[in-house]
Amino acid sequence: MRRILVVDDTPTNVKLLVDLLQAAGYETAAARNGEEGLEMVAQVQPDLVLLDVMMPGLNGYDVCARLRSDPVTALLPIVLVTALDGKDEKVRGLEAGADDFLTKPIDRHELLARVRSLLRIRALHQEVEAQRLTQLKRFFSPPVAAMIASGELDPMKSHRSEITVVHLDLRGFTAFSESADPEDVLGVLREYHASMGALIVRHEGTVEHFAGDGIMIFFNDPLPVENPALQAVRMALAMQEAFADRAHAWRKLGFELGLGIGIAQGHATMGLVGFEGRFDYGAVGAVCNLSARLCAEAKAGQTLVHQRVAGKLDGQVQGEPVGPLELKGFPRPVPALLVTAVT
Repeated sequence: MRRILVVDDTPTNVKLLVDLLQAAGYETAAARNGEEGLEMVAQVQPDLVLLDVMMPGLNGYDVCARLRSDPVTALLPIVLVTALDGKDEKVRGLEAGADDFLTKPIDRHELLARVRSLLRIRALHQEVEAQRLTQLKRFFSPPVAAMIASGELDPMKSHRSEITVVHLDLRGFTAFSESADPEDVLGVLREYHASMGALIVRHEGTVEHFAGDGIMIFFNDPLPVENPALQAVRMALAMQEAFADRAHAWRKLGFELGLGIGIAQGHATMGLVGFEGRFDYGAVGAVCNLSARLCAEAKAGQTLVHQRVAGKLDGQVQGEPVGPLELKGFPRPVPALLVTAVT
């Protein structure tokens, strides 16, 4: 059922509009002034707003302009209800973003005709938005796709952010892929991706890319995470546990595979990478390379974290120091921690 919000400081006007709309089968909500109207829009998420122009405090023009400035309500249908019938008032209303006008006294037939017309347009907008979101989900995780669709995130605009990066890689995969049938290799990858993917979603990570047996995930962008380092380690240990069950089943088939994980934290430049028709939301920076090098050093069943990550997790994880490690592309040895548990 479509929901319509009536915003008017005169109780008799509110009652008239609510009675007419409910009699026509619409669900209604009401607000007594402009400030309350803005709060009610956020709370009840109406499909259309009937907005009185002349109100104390925030008037109808002010409320309309504020709704239009918010990406979430930029396309919300708004009808200004006014006792004024001048050209200047209508121009001011259009400039504020109103979709239509109703002049008092309210005519029932005109009211319902305008409401039905705008709700049809609203339904078309929602259908287009749903299709757009479906397309975005082909290339982005559901939370990132939703942020792009709502206008909260502009993926074309690069920015700098501190992130925690996690790299996964299979041990023994090259030998396995060279000796096993292609169908078996693909089957193992599908199981591996499905198992790891479920844990990535559960821990609210963002997948940068899948590349065969390699996966890169990051935390704290575009969705902020309270403790991204701890969240990354929790996910990594859950992955090691889940992978151990898979590896046991594969071992019975003669497939010897293990999982190595590397975790680093630092600043990176975030934004779209790819080409028209196939973009990924990616990260570029030394932190990505460091995570990948730590992953390459990790043996089967090991999760190696950089010293900076370990420092942020002091007292929250159990493990033992490793290294310093000589990592390709890094001029100085890198100290790390082999994490075994979260306390």
